[in-house]
Amino acid sequence: MYYVVVAALMFALPLFSIVSEMVQGGAALTPLLVAKWYVFWAVGWRLFLAGVRQVAQPSYTARAILGLKSDDSLVVVRELGFANLSIGTLGIASIAIPSWQLAAALAGGIFYALAGVAHVLQPHRNRLENVAMLSDLFAAAVLLGTCIAAFMGR
Repeated sequence: MYYVVVAALMFALPLFSIVSEMVQGGAALTPLLVAKWYVFWAVGWRLFLAGVRQVAQPSYTARAILGLKSDDSLVVVRELGFANLSIGTLGIASIAIPSWQLAAALAGGIFYALAGVAHVLQPHRNRLENVAMLSDLFAAAVLLGTCIAAFMGR
């Protein structure tokens, strides 16, 4: 299930939303259009749903994804969940408040970049952590790339 959720929220749903807005709404492919939908799905819903799970069931992230065995880590994972809920809420709300989209892209891009690098530095990653690492680095590239492109276009 984890793989399906990551694939949907990081790739399929943003791409579908971008293409739909281009075809149905006549929108041009711009960094702001990519940011709009990537922020909504990959920052908003992915981080919000991860936060819900981390707050409600921190042992899943600790054990299944990060390979941590000690219950001592559960407090930190739950607090990560609070951060994910906060950033995710910003991403979801940005669909109604477009002026928040680039700020959410920047915050999400920095978060994903740092998380991706942290995964890279883990010497022994399991398959779930490898998926998290690759999707985090991809998200960072898309989000920070849209920020750079949008700022250079101003």
